Amino acid sequence: MTQRLTRTRVALAAAATLLAVGAPTAYATLGEGTPAAPTPVRGEPYAETRLLFGTARPDGGPAVTDRQFMDFIDKEVTPDFPDGLTVQSGRGQWRDAGGTIGKERSYELILLYPVGETASRDRKIEEIRRDYEKAFGQEAVGRVDDQVRVDF
Repeated sequence: MTQRLTRTRVALAAAATLLAVGAPTAYATLGEGTPAAPTPVRGEPYAETRLLFGTARPDGGPAVTDRQFMDFIDKEVTPDFPDGLTVQSGRGQWRDAGGTIGKERSYELILLYPVGETASRDRKIEEIRRDYEKAFGQEAVGRVDDQVRVDF
């Protein structure tokens, strides 16, 4: 029994040694040459919120136009986020409450703000979502939140 335990320990020690010696070689072959130096941490902690706005109306009415959307941004978003924002045009799809998959022109609004302002900004963001849903007859406005580092 003692001899079997000793052989097991020797085998485990040999396997650990091979892994310790072989791992750097295996990882080195994955890259091209020397591993990259770690990227320095830059910027300050910020919250990032992305809102996803559809333009098709569930009731079949006319789609939200670029002008209508930008007027909404100017009146409902800019006053609460005067330091800046980004709007991107896109194409999206989603399944509505009735189970139908719809494809539509869409917009993504990107907002960045200091982490310390998250609570006060959350209220404003939720108001923007409700206002858009009401103004344009939408079932929902998608929201994605993340924490990022930002350097201007």
